[in-house]
Amino acid sequence: MKSLCFYFELHQPYRLKWFWPDSSTGLDRYFDEKLNKEIFQRVAEKCYLPANNTMLELIDETNKRFKLSMSVTGTLLSQCEKWDDDTLQSFKDLTDTGCVEFIDETYYHSLASLFESKEEFLEEVKEHRDLTFDLLGIRPEVFRNTEMLYNNSIAALAEAMGYKAILTEGVDRLLGMRSPNHVYKAAGSNISVLLRNFKLSDDIGFRFSSQCWEEYPLTADKWANWVSNTSGETANIFMDYETFGEHQWIDTGIFEFLKAMPGEILERGVEFCTPSMTVDRYSPAGEIDVGDFSTISWADIERDTSAWLGNDMQRRCFEEIKLLEPYVKSTNDPELLLIWKHLLTSDHYYYMSTKWLGDGDVHSYFSIHTTPYDAAINFMAVIMDFKARVFERLNKT
Repeated sequence: MKSLCFYFELHQPYRLKWFWPDSSTGLDRYFDEKLNKEIFQRVAEKCYLPANNTMLELIDETNKRFKLSMSVTGTLLSQCEKWDDDTLQSFKDLTDTGCVEFIDETYYHSLASLFESKEEFLEEVKEHRDLTFDLLGIRPEVFRNTEMLYNNSIAALAEAMGYKAILTEGVDRLLGMRSPNHVYKAAGSNISVLLRNFKLSDDIGFRFSSQCWEEYPLTADKWANWVSNTSGETANIFMDYETFGEHQWIDTGIFEFLKAMPGEILERGVEFCTPSMTVDRYSPAGEIDVGDFSTISWADIERDTSAWLGNDMQRRCFEEIKLLEPYVKSTNDPELLLIWKHLLTSDHYYYMSTKWLGDGDVHSYFSIHTTPYDAAINFMAVIMDFKARVFERLNKT
């Protein structure tokens, strides 16, 4: 293995409150301000601040040989602006090192790329790009769609928007006998594609604290050996940033692992590269071809769209929101438009999943609802009330 490419996703949604019509207006009518603030502050304390500080220390200790990339959704950045200047400043500090590449995505972590019309998708990416420049002073060159949803059309859109690379999942059925540890090119366009090595990524993100795992405990030197002995040019390690301190609590030893890992990797002759460095360094080893009706993602065993659209409840809610687009935009009401965009956030549909076994456990972990049916009923109640307000507004124009 020649190099290691780290990418971290950072996201917090605006979660819905248990809806019952009252006199409240705007975002407060549908979204739980108190809960959202509490969760943000908890995760900032447990993950964002200590992880960012650790990354800064590692960059300094390795004389800037440690490099990584991350994308921070617009919803999370807006929460930082609203509730915690220290967390926002820590992202600015990472930017100033020159060792952290920030990546673009949809502002609202939404499912807009699955619309037939890509107008909303393009608007949200531009909105995220503008916010990243306003807050961090940079214009990302690499794109990562919500939940790594990917097909040829999404890749072509990313190229048309000026991005030189796009990240997605190294799905076995897509690769066949090929390895994810190379740079690829998207079918139908010239944008480079980096594929997640889900085995090495999930060893940290999901299996790190599992005492029934045969490789437990996972140490930095053990994991570094796996990386260095892996064939190919680049091991692409993509995971949620909340792995550090939130999904894997501090008492699991996850921060000790993180602090020891860069030294172990560098000692074995493997370099750290950002996504831009990776695609600049290596030529494509082949082509990735994903049709529009075979969209892939990094979620669940299936690694398709079923995490959000796998049952009738999810599809019905998604269709209702999608059909509202022209009406909401016709109101020219910024408040209604903002609510509608937040209702596109993928998390709402994820909570409605009725999958079982391991996938079901993951969905339950992230959900604030007792059951997926509660999540769907609540979301539909919000839609019905919101729809009434949209058409009431249109009738007044």
